Amino acid sequence: MSENKVAYITGGTKGIGFGIAKILLENSISVAFSGRKRDDVEKAEEDLKKYSKNVLGIVSDVRSLESEKEAVKYIIETFGRLDFVIANAGLGIFKPVDELTAEEWNDMIETNLTGVFYTLKASVEELKKTEGYYITVSSLAGANFFENGTGYNASKFGVVGFTQAAMIDLRKYNIKSTVIMPGSVATNFNGNIPSEKDSWKIQPEDMGNLVLDILKMNPRVLPSKIEFRATKPA
Repeated sequence: MSENKVAYITGGTKGIGFGIAKILLENSISVAFSGRKRDDVEKAEEDLKKYSKNVLGIVSDVRSLESEKEAVKYIIETFGRLDFVIANAGLGIFKPVDELTAEEWNDMIETNLTGVFYTLKASVEELKKTEGYYITVSSLAGANFFENGTGYNASKFGVVGFTQAAMIDLRKYNIKSTVIMPGSVATNFNGNIPSEKDSWKIQPEDMGNLVLDILKMNPRVLPSKIEFRATKPA
């Protein structure tokens, strides 16, 4: 990769998004990231500046197309270009289908699925200019259903299908698209507090290194769907 590339990561204040941002910054890629809460964004921006000063925190909600358009506008005003978009923001609520509320269902679908569409919709014209890369973070739950997972499974199955179809639509513009489907990751997801007990899991930096490897691949190859799991589950 040439220098001066710019990435935008949604859900970048902690966990997978933060791990990806850290690795990209360490490899001379400027990073803009977003989160819903200003306090979280400001703290993450300060922490990420330890790795590079070329970092921009943005308060944005992927459930709002206008919010994502404003985020992309801010990125272009700051860095002048946008090369890589990593649609990572997501949430999970795990209940039996008869107990899952309509509000909980809509929160997951709007964040996990509609959010990846809005992020792409807001950034696609900039990606056309740079012949960039669009990456979504789904889950192994996007291929494997499980008890109490109706809403989460539906959203993550949707992300896989959406990204695969978008890949076909966008490749004529020389935009590449990949969906990553991680298994267990050591993050704060679903109320978890990462500790030594999570050492067997995929670490956020592992996700960052995977994204970096994808971006470094020869342009003639496209890993359109990647399942990524811990070697030895606990």
